[in-house]
Amino acid sequence: MVGIEEVAELAGVSTATVSRALNGKDHVSPRAKERVLKAASELGYVASSSAYTLATGRNRNIGVVVPLISRWFFSTMLEAIENVFIERGYDLTLYNLSGGGQRHQRVFNDFLLRKRVDGVLTIAVSLTDQELEKLNQTKKPFIGIGGAIHGARYMLIDDFAAGKLATEHLISLGHTRIGHIGGNQAAEMEFAQPNKRHMGYIAALEEAGIEVRESLFLASDLTTPAAYHATKQMLGNPREAPTAIFCASDEMGFGAIMAAKDLGLRVPEDVSIVGIDNHDMSEFYGLTTVNQEVRAQGISAAMKLLNLLENPTEGAAVNVEEETVWPTSLMIRSSTAKRTTESR
Repeated sequence: MVGIEEVAELAGVSTATVSRALNGKDHVSPRAKERVLKAASELGYVASSSAYTLATGRNRNIGVVVPLISRWFFSTMLEAIENVFIERGYDLTLYNLSGGGQRHQRVFNDFLLRKRVDGVLTIAVSLTDQELEKLNQTKKPFIGIGGAIHGARYMLIDDFAAGKLATEHLISLGHTRIGHIGGNQAAEMEFAQPNKRHMGYIAALEEAGIEVRESLFLASDLTTPAAYHATKQMLGNPREAPTAIFCASDEMGFGAIMAAKDLGLRVPEDVSIVGIDNHDMSEFYGLTTVNQEVRAQGISAAMKLLNLLENPTEGAAVNVEEETVWPTSLMIRSSTAKRTTESR
């Protein structure tokens, strides 16, 4: 079996350089890394994971927990996170909680407590105080994305501010009859993001002196088909229909655009529509949206977790509370326009 010494000899570098290069460490020049990878490939060298674990007590494996993977937000962020881990020589173990509460308990009270992962990253999944304490006892660093987790490092966007920004954009265009299609109880995630966006919508209307009408709010799950049907219902009565709609997600925005067009309405001439996310398809639909940089959030969180693992000084303080509010910005496209006298 080929050993690290043979790789070092062929590449003309030290065994320490081979180790750093193959494990994705810094402080290796691109030229040296290229020679190491070429030598390892030629010799058929494969690093022993068991030897690494015995020597370091680590598995080079990160546990990532998601509520589901069938939605764009989660699959996109997961892809970005996985790319970071692979580049740095780490495996990823995915825990999908779509099976319900019993699976959540098994993941946090059993699987993550085994010595198979070096750290844990969650996407829009909350932890109880007891679950976080168990992770602390195993000295596994943890980072959450999507909401506040007291006692831990977490990253989130200000969902209230995002909903307010989207609504304020419509108000700035002269719209006063603004509808909102948000999440229903079944669609509420563990951090109540849709509800916070709805409260931002209400705050923007109130600050502008615009009456908040219950008839202009419809709840649905956060999918394109559900928003399509909700929009048809909202726009079906021409006397009560809004001239603009704020959707709690871009996927809902796509459904709203399609529903308006199926009703013979023009977007944005008859109805303006705005969403939140900056989904990969939002530019295709011309959807104005609040960009939360999903991939960049995932990359930043993954890099932070790896830094905690690989930097002994910073990693010594495991799971202290630290909030990072990720910035959002408005991306104006063709789905919103000034209200005119011809608008409904």
